[in-house]
Amino acid sequence: MRHSMLAGDDPVMADKPHDLRTTDLLAAAVAAHDGETIRLEELMTQLQHRAFGFLLLLVAIPNFIPVPLGMGGITGTLAALLGLQMLVGLERPWLPRWLKQRALKRSSLQHFLERIAPITRWLEKLCKPRLERLTAHPLTIASGLMMTLLGVLLILPIPFTNYVFGVMLLAFALALIERDGGLLILVWIATLCSVSVSFGAMRSLWQLVERWL
Repeated sequence: MRHSMLAGDDPVMADKPHDLRTTDLLAAAVAAHDGETIRLEELMTQLQHRAFGFLLLLVAIPNFIPVPLGMGGITGTLAALLGLQMLVGLERPWLPRWLKQRALKRSSLQHFLERIAPITRWLEKLCKPRLERLTAHPLTIASGLMMTLLGVLLILPIPFTNYVFGVMLLAFALALIERDGGLLILVWIATLCSVSVSFGAMRSLWQLVERWL
């Protein structure tokens, strides 16, 4: 009865049973289309309420790939934009029409999922559905704020932090997809600590520069 009442308050809770983990869910979403390409809009529809987590997963991955400097600024901006959407109360991510209609090669998506499978499988061992109300509206507004802050940290030119913040984004994504409120709390705390340490360090650096000048 209690579960039914909660599900009634939030359709997201009743939308999908916990029968698929992140890796299996993404594989099933790709397998549902037998064409050579999949439009991003079709993929988002298949993922339904877990689309925010999936997009954040895509944003997090480049932080683990050796790429030219400046990637943190790109991924940070994208993460912040997703966070702002959650912050204003959107329950599904908004994408511009040109991006929604973008066709992705099915084989490339499958290859991508195979590449990230070891990471997601490992994180899945730490995740399970718990404290699910924290992952549903209106508490997603708090997640939106934390995601925006984390995106800002990635944008800032702080040396050797892309991997750390990338792991936090990855955990954030898994928490949203798996509805793991416990993991979400840990990410919130880690984000607040990172904000405090980062801005404290920047303030100290600025004071040091002022002394030199």
